[in-house]
Amino acid sequence: MPHSSEKPQTGYYRKLTFADQPRFRDHLLRLDPQARRARFAMPASDAFLRCYAETSFTLGTVIHGYFADGHLRAVAELRSFSDGETAEAAFSVESGSQQAGIGTRLMELTLIAARNRGCRHIYMNCLATNRAMQQLARKFTADLTFEMGDIIGRIEPRSFSLFSLAREQIADAFGVIGAFTDTGRRPAGR
Repeated sequence: MPHSSEKPQTGYYRKLTFADQPRFRDHLLRLDPQARRARFAMPASDAFLRCYAETSFTLGTVIHGYFADGHLRAVAELRSFSDGETAEAAFSVESGSQQAGIGTRLMELTLIAARNRGCRHIYMNCLATNRAMQQLARKFTADLTFEMGDIIGRIEPRSFSLFSLAREQIADAFGVIGAFTDTGRRPAGR
């Protein structure tokens, strides 16, 4: 039985598509000021977040989301650099969904996606005060450095394999099933 401080995971994970842009925007707008600063390393206004959400799906970014109760509650973004071998990973988790293992699962999905796209280096940049992000990075790498007030994590995913390709396809299939199941549970008019 989970401890009282643990939150049960009743949602599902899936890749976002351009059609999810409004959900992504709404998720970003629900982030409190502290979460916005942790995600963007600066205060982020509503106008900035709306613009960011509009452009995120046009940059070849792979975005995984965690959905609960019909709402997008957490996101992992994998944004490739122009060399095709380097990418940045970024995460945002709403306060009610933190400390439940959601970031860890999103990181796993992000690493599989990076691996299958030939990415050899993933960077995670976070504020020195963002302990949750540092804990997440430490689960997957010990290569954390302090640079100009920020913590930089570097992960080097393994090369893709038939197994990693199958894992991504299976995760995608479960995401679609979760979306259909979630849609069927929500009352009409929502």
